[in-house]
Amino acid sequence: MKKILFLVFVMLCSCQSNKKENPNPILNSPPDPYFIDIKTNDVKLGKPAFGDWLYSHPEKGQSFEQFINTKHIVPTQKENIIYLQPIGKFDSLQVKQIELVRQYLQVFFQLETKVLKNVPNDIIPKHARRIGDVGQEQFLAGYILDSILKKQKPQKRIALMAITEKDLYPKPEWNYVFGLASYRDKIAVSSIHRLHDSTLEGADFSLCLERLLKICSHEIGHMFGLRHCIEGNCVMNGTNSIPETDAHSVRLCSLCQRKLNSGFKYDNVKRLQELEKYFKENNLEEGLTLMQKDLEKVKSK
Repeated sequence: MKKILFLVFVMLCSCQSNKKENPNPILNSPPDPYFIDIKTNDVKLGKPAFGDWLYSHPEKGQSFEQFINTKHIVPTQKENIIYLQPIGKFDSLQVKQIELVRQYLQVFFQLETKVLKNVPNDIIPKHARRIGDVGQEQFLAGYILDSILKKQKPQKRIALMAITEKDLYPKPEWNYVFGLASYRDKIAVSSIHRLHDSTLEGADFSLCLERLLKICSHEIGHMFGLRHCIEGNCVMNGTNSIPETDAHSVRLCSLCQRKLNSGFKYDNVKRLQELEKYFKENNLEEGLTLMQKDLEKVKSK
């Protein structure tokens, strides 16, 4: 009997020893110095005011360990292309914005991004349409997810986002929604309708583009397992309104960058340089300044 008990004790000790000898290689290795360097550029969030996302949604955030231990998708040889699906009748400036969003997402996630052939508004049936509070036509966002996007299986798709020129609503009792997503199915829809103030010319073009970049990168970030960020001013912050979206950064904070990079394994500095070039070419001063600050921290080491 003593021999049996001793054998069980040895086996238990052996199992515990093996656990210690085989730790999670990602969690137990030190972070890349890159993330430590740029962390000094993270901007702490202020106390949420009435109407802010965190005022009504007191979230706990997501640590790096929680992210790693939560099931989430990462690119593979079979799934590594992001797709955009335009729905509606877009003018030339809107078409240009969609192409600029494609370019940005390709740099932001370091994954090939393609725009699918535009589909007309009549793909949306009457029962999934209504007239909004100020006379604008609206589409039911859930219909677009369930009856259009779910059926689409473009080659090597890892994420699919529709962009509409019509306003969206999620259910009858809601006035509108900027977008809607099914992270499990890796699909989402966003609307341009409320993102510009007037004619999309001049400064209004840049403002609308910046909002689109934030919304699209935020929603696709969720598809890759990033939850709302409470660590600092970050594109993954939750938002309740356009003014709050405008106040949030277009930049991923150092923690969210580390999460994303853990499965993608792209070159962090190359990504920064490409983002800097994009913001410069498109006269987006806020993003350009943020990327230059991060590059300065990296180059100074």
